[in-house]
Amino acid sequence: MVSPPKMLSLCSSLPPCSIAIFSKSNTDGFRSSSPSHRLRLRPISASQILTPAIDRSAIILSETVSENELWAAACLRVRTFNELNPSSYNIQDHRKYLAEREFEALKERVSGKREGFTRVSCVNATLPLSQLSSTSSEDLCSACKYSDGIEDRVVVGSLDLNQCRWLPDEIAGTKPEGFSVDFARAYLSNVCVAKELHRNGVGYKLIEKSKVVAREWGITDMYVHVTVVNEAAKRLYMKSGFVEESAEPAWQARYLNRPQRLLLWLSLPNS
Repeated sequence: MVSPPKMLSLCSSLPPCSIAIFSKSNTDGFRSSSPSHRLRLRPISASQILTPAIDRSAIILSETVSENELWAAACLRVRTFNELNPSSYNIQDHRKYLAEREFEALKERVSGKREGFTRVSCVNATLPLSQLSSTSSEDLCSACKYSDGIEDRVVVGSLDLNQCRWLPDEIAGTKPEGFSVDFARAYLSNVCVAKELHRNGVGYKLIEKSKVVAREWGITDMYVHVTVVNEAAKRLYMKSGFVEESAEPAWQARYLNRPQRLLLWLSLPNS
């Protein structure tokens, strides 16, 4: 097992998961797990956050292969999808434990070792560390920093693009039908944006990048799950072209002890 990069030791103290202002895979764009390990979404009002001024042209969106960057993405997901009391005993150790679980699960998915998935890509949005020097971003920089060999950068947004028939414990899409379903359907999961960067267009850029990758894979139909109460996520996805296809039965949501989900669909015609 590969040890997490030492430079991100802040998370040496945090498991695996849809957008987190919005969806281990979390829906709302985030990774399904058994009910006992399900992570709760934590919608955050952007009005409650002091958003630093950034140069949006400095944001880089790319598929991730570096383990250092995968670790930073895992740390971002942990700080986004988990409600942790800062005064709790050994919180740093718990954060490290959670991050290590997500890191290993993410590596397994991206390497093609997860059964039921044809292909998985982790798409990240990153900024130079120098763009996030304000006090309000100190925790984000410490937790989600990595080096690309040229400069220090920070993962400020992340999602998974999953080429598969369905995600575990989630509503399955209906398009396309027939043989092509094995290679032409994909789902977004674990969509998250650092709370410090809300309202900077990061979520929209992530989804647009995922469309580009999906078309390269030959995907014609893309799906994402979102909780019915997550208005910020629904607005983002609908702005990106998604429309509602179906809703999770209320009984299923109660059985899985989670908020009810909607399944949103996007057509990706070859252009």
